[in-house]
Amino acid sequence: MDVRELLAGLYSEQGRQDPYPFYAALHELGPIREIPNRAANSTVAAVAGGYDLVSEVLRDPEWTKQSPPGWEQHEILRTFESSMMFINPPDHTRMRAVFAKTFTPRRLGALEPVIDRITDRLLDRMAEAGAGGGEVDFVADFAYPIPALVMAEFIGLPEADLSWYRERVERIDDFLDVAGATPERLAKADTAATELRAYYRELIADRRRTPSEDLVSGLVEAVDSGGVDLTEDELISNLIVLFNASFVTTVYMFSNGLPLLLDHPEVAAALPGDDKLTLGCVDEVLRMQSPVHFLARAAPRDAVLNGVPVAEGENVMLLIAAANRDPARFPDPDRFDPRRGGPPSLAFGVGLHYCLGAAVSRLEGRLALPRLFTRFPELRITQTPVYSGSLFLRGIDKLFVTTGG
Repeated sequence: MDVRELLAGLYSEQGRQDPYPFYAALHELGPIREIPNRAANSTVAAVAGGYDLVSEVLRDPEWTKQSPPGWEQHEILRTFESSMMFINPPDHTRMRAVFAKTFTPRRLGALEPVIDRITDRLLDRMAEAGAGGGEVDFVADFAYPIPALVMAEFIGLPEADLSWYRERVERIDDFLDVAGATPERLAKADTAATELRAYYRELIADRRRTPSEDLVSGLVEAVDSGGVDLTEDELISNLIVLFNASFVTTVYMFSNGLPLLLDHPEVAAALPGDDKLTLGCVDEVLRMQSPVHFLARAAPRDAVLNGVPVAEGENVMLLIAAANRDPARFPDPDRFDPRRGGPPSLAFGVGLHYCLGAAVSRLEGRLALPRLFTRFPELRITQTPVYSGSLFLRGIDKLFVTTGG
């Protein structure tokens, strides 16, 4: 297959369900391939899946994100374009500096008892639901609520609002997929962003009246005092994006990881009491089943990447999930090996836009997975996993299990 056939395969239903054979075929063509005869309105000049090349471009601050045309006309795009995740320096640097101060070792340490408490509460619920051999949806009852409840407590969202909040997040995620930019999905994402912005305005007003110990209270105080270089609108945009980015990766880390771990029962059984092995499992799950599959970066000037020309302003599609299975960097890349050496995966990105929530996600995995297998050593999957159907954010959305009594 040439690169156009590979991309067509990736975008197909078959590719969305299992993209990895297409990534393997791409590796046979080299670390990067030009897209020939592309559509006249396409700015994507090439597709890259080689680990070293993808990492190099992501680390280069001159390769930037491009704003989509007409972004000023849509609430969801205005939200993205006023958040650190979607913009370039110097605004990115200014905003990230504010939020980086919140992900300190002290704050992470304070999250450990929160994660333990939430995990044990959810395991109790799973035990009750699974009593007598009943099925439990592992995603709905464990993988989703752990990061959602942890981030809600960290940021300061009432738990009672999470169901309402999740519906709006899902509309935004649908729009972010490669096939998501339809007028219907854009309209739903715009509505979701409008509602979330109104929600945060009310929350901020409440914290001004009654401050708490949460992240929103601290940031509101800093913004009002002039202690940080951030407007209230930018604060809202970043809270929306931060919450979504900080828990979606963790949801899919848990749901994508469970089948891998259950396929290796000796590993799952060894997790309790072995932090090093558990972190190795977390990292290997993220490598093999990266929740975010691709990013794009635009060339700052005419460039040549491994022999492929990219004109100034044109984009390269960077296939993170393919890079994480590059056989040149990960021998036998389709084998699950939590003690694997080699470079770190690119699941959380690298460089300027490295995910701020990566440390929280890894902490949740390190604490929650051993507790899961201690409580349910007979955990079993009962139905075929249901994947999201998205290639941008790919993961298992439904995963029915029995707890084994």
